[in-house]
Amino acid sequence: MNDLIPIYDAILERIATAAQRAHRHPDEVTLIAVTKTHGPDVVRDAVDAGMGIFGENKVQEAAWKIPLSPACARWQLIGHLQSNKARHAVRLFETIHSVDSIKLFDTLEAAARQAGTRPEIYLEVNVSGEVSKYGLTPETLPQTIEHILEKGQALTLTGLMTMAPFDTDPEHARPHFAKLRTLRDEMQTHFGIELPHLSMGMTGDFEVAIEEGATDVRIGTALFGARPKLTRPTLDADTTSGIL
Repeated sequence: MNDLIPIYDAILERIATAAQRAHRHPDEVTLIAVTKTHGPDVVRDAVDAGMGIFGENKVQEAAWKIPLSPACARWQLIGHLQSNKARHAVRLFETIHSVDSIKLFDTLEAAARQAGTRPEIYLEVNVSGEVSKYGLTPETLPQTIEHILEKGQALTLTGLMTMAPFDTDPEHARPHFAKLRTLRDEMQTHFGIELPHLSMGMTGDFEVAIEEGATDVRIGTALFGARPKLTRPTLDADTTSGIL
């Protein structure tokens, strides 16, 4: 028996219950199974259990993992992205959650045009103001969106992402999630665009995130347990070119 099946079912039930509390349909919420440091064998078991969308934090790790994983798996980048790995990211991922500057957008846009790919992107917003976190400030979000709408051709902006400060009480994350939802609503009204995706919430706080409007929740530990030490070294930007 696949041990992940009852675990996955329990998480789906928690997602459904949280959605119902917010008078939302559970189908409005996408579970992104975060496989950071877990090998392709775990991805195969997850696919067999019914999971389909997987999140990776690092381009280097994804570059060797994806070719060894089931072809039906869909991949999204949820971790910080350095500009020098943009050309690999646009080939590996259908969605990039962590665009946090105009410079990174421009680099990704050029890389996607060259590669002939059309990934979706989310803008990462640091709504908490923590200096240790990446992301645009709420104040710079409008000018970034304006630039994307003017310059974007290969990339499609479809949402916003944030990470709440770590706290053992998930209720403390609620105001941060609510702020991202409010920002999204304001940007939609101001620019006359649709931003249907809100990527927020992880293992410790995804239910609160759903109650505040999350459409994408990034769950790793609750599905797969503690992260193991990576058994294969990550690859640098030069060696990944031989894999893609």
